[in-house]
Amino acid sequence: MEMHDYEIVDIQGDYAQLKQLDADNSELFPVAIALLPFGSDVGTRLHGMMGMFEIVE
Repeated sequence: MEMHDYEIVDIQGDYAQLKQLDADNSELFPVAIALLPFGSDVGTRLHGMMGMFEIVE
């Protein structure tokens, strides 16, 4: 699996909708908030894969 860059574009209940930034893909990926780093919110940029994410400053 490859690491990718994402941005949180929406949070609904226990799930965040992530948009992949390093691909020509407009599909959003639902990810459980529990799998995201502490402090993640709408607009946060992340780097990672398969539930292993880190916040990109």
